Amino acid sequence: MDVIAGHLYDFPKYYDLIFGSDWKAEYKFLLECFDLWARRPVKRIFEPGCGTGRLMIKLAQAGYEISGLDLNPKAVDYCNKRLAKYGYPESAFIGDMADFHLKKKVDACFNMINTFRHLPSEAAALAHFRCIADCLNKGGIYVLGLHLTPKTTQQCTEECWSAAKGNLTVNSRLWSIGIDLKKRVERIGMTYDVHTPTQQFRIEDETAFRTYSSEQMQALFDATPGLKLVETYDFRYHIDWPIEIDADTEDIVYILQKQ
Repeated sequence: MDVIAGHLYDFPKYYDLIFGSDWKAEYKFLLECFDLWARRPVKRIFEPGCGTGRLMIKLAQAGYEISGLDLNPKAVDYCNKRLAKYGYPESAFIGDMADFHLKKKVDACFNMINTFRHLPSEAAALAHFRCIADCLNKGGIYVLGLHLTPKTTQQCTEECWSAAKGNLTVNSRLWSIGIDLKKRVERIGMTYDVHTPTQQFRIEDETAFRTYSSEQMQALFDATPGLKLVETYDFRYHIDWPIEIDADTEDIVYILQKQ
C-alpha cells in the first residue's frame, strides 16, 4: 500500500466520510442542550473549529442560522460548498479559534470533540474562552467536548473507525504516541486507509494535543469573565445523565452559560 505523509485535515472528503456519518447523537444532544440550558431562544449558532461542517449542515437544515470558522482552508471550502449545494449561505470562514470576532452575537456555540485541544498554550486557550464569552448573547451556552487526562492510568489510548460510501471505503486509526505532562503535550498518530476500485493508499499524520486535567479546565473557566460552568456530561450524550468528574474521567462535555 502506498503511503502519503500529509495533514489529515487537508483531505476533507475522507475526514467527512469517517466523522460525518456519526452525527446523530451529537446533533440530538445539542438540541436538548439548547432547550435545557440556554436561557434564551436559540436561533443563531456558531461553531469554532467547524472542519467540514458535518453538524453545521444538519443545524442549517433544522432552521438555525449557522456559521463557523476553521484554520484549514480546504475544510472551510468543503463546508461552504456543501452549504451552498443545499441553498444555505456560505457562512464558514478561515479564522483562529483564539482570535475572532463576530459581527452578530449568537445564542449558542459548540465544539464537540477535542478541537479545542489543538490550541497550543494557556494564553491561546484563555483567549478562546474570552472570544466565546464576547460572541455569546446573555443566557447563551457553549457546549465543549474533549478528552481530559485522567489522574489514574489512561484507559483509552487507541480508537478506530470505518466508513463507506459508494465505492469509497476509509478506515481510520488514532492512537496516543505519548504524553508529557510537564510540557502538557500529547502526541497523537493518525492514519486513513483509503480504498477505491482502482487504488489503495494510506495517509499518515502526527499532531499534538494540549493536555488538560479537570482542575486546569476549571481554572480557565474561572479566569473567563461572563462564562459559568452549569453542567457536565460524557460522550454518551444523554441529557438526563449528567456526570460528576472524578480521577478516572476522560470523556467530558462542559456546558458553559453566558451570564
